[in-house]
Amino acid sequence: MEGEPVNVNEFQELARQALPKIYYDYYSGGAEDEYTLKQNVEAFQGITIRPRILVDVSRIDLSTTVLGYQISVPILIAPSAKHKWAHPEGEVATARAAAVCDTIMILSYRSTCTIEEVASSCNAVRFFQCYVYKRRDISANLLQRAERCGYKAIVLTVDSPRLGRREKDIKNKMVNPQLKNFEGLISTRVSTDIGWLRSITNLPVLLKGVLTHEDAIKAVEVGVDGIVVSNHGARQLDYAPPTISVLEEVVSAVKGKIPVLFDGGIRRGTDVFKALALGAQAVLSCRLEGQQFTDLQPRENTG
Repeated sequence: MEGEPVNVNEFQELARQALPKIYYDYYSGGAEDEYTLKQNVEAFQGITIRPRILVDVSRIDLSTTVLGYQISVPILIAPSAKHKWAHPEGEVATARAAAVCDTIMILSYRSTCTIEEVASSCNAVRFFQCYVYKRRDISANLLQRAERCGYKAIVLTVDSPRLGRREKDIKNKMVNPQLKNFEGLISTRVSTDIGWLRSITNLPVLLKGVLTHEDAIKAVEVGVDGIVVSNHGARQLDYAPPTISVLEEVVSAVKGKIPVLFDGGIRRGTDVFKALALGAQAVLSCRLEGQQFTDLQPRENTG
């Protein structure tokens, strides 16, 4: 590629060249036919912008607040796993980048750095993403560690009753490494119980994985503090709707009672603008959609 990369698509091509194929496929892949993966991006192309003229734009303030925490732009770093596959410092480097950009990082429970390592890396607002496990002591351990380390909210992923069929990973015979946050713990099946979660933490709880009017109403009824409209980056259920196509439906159902965040398919600032115009308070970006937050180090391509 000639010259410096100027957009996320060009960063994606650099990542493809720099990373071993098994890692690149993991980061970039989706479930089964990857129909929803493509639609997450392409659905934005069907939304056009109606510009207004002769409007004073001499002062532009992109800052906003999420759960009361001010950030410089309405873009958070979404939870994503295994950052050390792309950078030797892993999630520590991502957290530092988020701090420099004055935004919020949501740490994945599947991170390659521990909750404690990320917390001590810099002074910034961080949220923690998790599941509720059948063995409640595992979830309680993770949540208590996050709260003790100063994480400000819990993002509960609710769209993964079973792991999505990611055929690129199957073909690559990918073996997941031992998760740093689970050392000394035994992984178990996932369940969802908002009431129990509320009983063990005082932190705000956001539900990530809402795609319908009905589930948005249920989320408000059980008293969560926010919603993330998400299809898990198209990595769970293929042929689920692209997230931007259901955002307005969820926002309408919530009726302003709780904040609605959004992820899936964000590639440009105009995508962020479209999501905000349809009612999102802020967007989440990760994987190759968020490589602009990290300093990708080239390495030998062994794929």
